[in-house]
Amino acid sequence: QVQLAESGGGLVQTGGSLRLSCAASGRTFSAYAMGWFRQAPGKERDFVAAISRNGGDTNYADSVKGRFTISRDNAKNMVYLETNSLKPEDTAVYYCAAREFPAYRRNYVATLVDEYPTWGQGTQVTVSA
Repeated sequence: QVQLAESGGGLVQTGGSLRLSCAASGRTFSAYAMGWFRQAPGKERDFVAAISRNGGDTNYADSVKGRFTISRDNAKNMVYLETNSLKPEDTAVYYCAAREFPAYRRNYVATLVDEYPTWGQGTQVTVSA
């Protein structure tokens, strides 16, 4: 099972950008579908973006489409979330999540919180107005 560690969060002004990174331990990273979720104070954890184990398929929440981009580098055991045109409503703790899938599901993109058994500790993103 992989372990995950997010980084790259911070304070940014409206319209700014941040690149979030998620480093995964383990030798079978390429067997894991990955996702990014976020949780604002007092709210539920929400789906942001996800990518299949082979990187060929992605999915985004409607609220971030056209502004955020998820990508992965299986050689480096890394997943990234490029966030652009940030808004105050993007303020939240951002979490990286992982779930292992067999090879015949290499294109599957998991978008539900309950689909992921493994989570990182989160990184705070704060967007000032």
